[in-house]
Amino acid sequence: MTALAKLKPKFWDHVDVAAGPYKHFFNFRRIWELAVALTAGVSLVPLIIITMIDYQVTQKSIESEILLRTSRLVSNTRRAISFFLAERRSALDFVVRDNSFETLNDPNRLALILANLKSSFGGFSDLGVIDPLGYQRNYVGPYQLEGIDYSEQAWYREVLGGGVYISDVFLGFRQVPHLIIAIKHEVGSGSHFVLRATVDTERFNDLLSHPEVMGMGDVFRINAGGKLQTPSLTQGKVLEKISLPVPEYSRITQVLEAKDKENKAYFIGYAYIEDTPFVLMVIKSKAELMKPWYKTRMQLLGFLVGSVTIILLVILGVATHLVNKVYMADQKRVAMLHQVEYSNKMVTIGRLAAGVAHEINNPLAVINEKAGLIKDLFSMREECAGDKKLMGLADSIISSVERCAKITRRLLSFMRNTGVSVQPIDLRETIHEVLGFLGKEAEYRSFHIRVNAADDVPQIESDRGRLQEIFLNVINNSFAAMKDGGHLDIAVTWEDKNWVSVTITDDGCGIPKVDLQRVFEPFFSTKTGAGGTGLGLSITSSLIQELGGKISVQSEMGKGTSFSIVLPLKGSKKER
Repeated sequence: MTALAKLKPKFWDHVDVAAGPYKHFFNFRRIWELAVALTAGVSLVPLIIITMIDYQVTQKSIESEILLRTSRLVSNTRRAISFFLAERRSALDFVVRDNSFETLNDPNRLALILANLKSSFGGFSDLGVIDPLGYQRNYVGPYQLEGIDYSEQAWYREVLGGGVYISDVFLGFRQVPHLIIAIKHEVGSGSHFVLRATVDTERFNDLLSHPEVMGMGDVFRINAGGKLQTPSLTQGKVLEKISLPVPEYSRITQVLEAKDKENKAYFIGYAYIEDTPFVLMVIKSKAELMKPWYKTRMQLLGFLVGSVTIILLVILGVATHLVNKVYMADQKRVAMLHQVEYSNKMVTIGRLAAGVAHEINNPLAVINEKAGLIKDLFSMREECAGDKKLMGLADSIISSVERCAKITRRLLSFMRNTGVSVQPIDLRETIHEVLGFLGKEAEYRSFHIRVNAADDVPQIESDRGRLQEIFLNVINNSFAAMKDGGHLDIAVTWEDKNWVSVTITDDGCGIPKVDLQRVFEPFFSTKTGAGGTGLGLSITSSLIQELGGKISVQSEMGKGTSFSIVLPLKGSKKER
């Protein structure tokens, strides 16, 4: 038997052919399917909906947290850069206001000022003083830049127009990436001069190295043309153009989600730094940032799958158990109806048999009387008395009449016991009475029947009719299982002071091991196709229980079957 067959409920293949127009009330498989579907729907739909809502809310919450942190990082870094540049611009503005053009043209004075700026603020590389014509009149720094003409430079024209200029990173005459801060100072009679300072790019770049950026993040600055102003881990070197588009101008910090050429998703935060050409950008890998969420998601999905599995198993188990209970209750109801019908049929047959036996006994009595008279008349005549053949015929008639009378007495005795009557019973006598009804079949099929009853077996107090019906059912079952010439052994033993055992053993075909536990179930039969109803052993088991006894069976395929019936010495008939 396959595992699937073992798990299949008893009601699965049940078809109630006697249900008539109410078949849907007894379609237990349909009832089971509806119970499972409704219970699973009520249980699982809310669970799945809540899980999906929690899934989306948790994902949105994590993404919102990432966007908030990115925005905070961009804003804080922008403020640090703005403060850095504003601080140095204010320092230069103080220098031009505190020193005249002639003072600043003194190399020693300018060198002292540079030294003070470096020690007080840091981040300055050199200082230069440019006259109104655009020539650098004084310079302090690592390069030889005295006398350079800046009049045609774009930055110089911008500082003349705006008064203050902060450049983006460029190469210039030095051919080294750097940025400058230039301050224009008006002197009397429309004259002016420009103080120009180079900001240390390494110190400037350090501002972007301190923030802790999660998710394989990258922090860098670009100018309006998309060229890098600081080195980038993902976009390249200084003055290289980034692969991402330059974000649109915004006065406030913005964070958005975008994809690169390889279709990788990123969170991009940016901010335009006021009064500078810089755009601060922060890039974070979405896949890296969402790794904790992916782990949580798998746990959530695992919880959902586990919960659904457990709920379904419980629903299937409970629904199967309950429907099976209903099915078994219905089967017991049908079995009881059949048993009542069977009992009524037995009573009807008993009445009919009693009437037939009575009608037969009357002619038999006449035949017996006339045969006896004929034999007496033959005996008084010498010529007839000496005729052995004639006397043998008379004796044959008388013996046949006696045999018929004996059969009718047995039939009447058996039918009288259809009512409930507890009386002392000799089990050996009852067994022989039952075998008397089956003698012809046993003789025809050449069965070898042996009854072995111990001498010390006492009489029991029980119902004779029920016992006859029990033994008749079991022996009939053995006859059906045996081949012609088979052997049937009936043993009666005294178990102890309270119990008597009757064991009926045949050498028939046997019962499969998987069916042994079901032989006493109503409507279960191994010979359904051969006219079996599946009620014989079920009724037998019920009758034995009513008498206070019990029945068990042992069988082996191809070797035979043994039914053991244990009966109490003293018992009363239980109510059905």
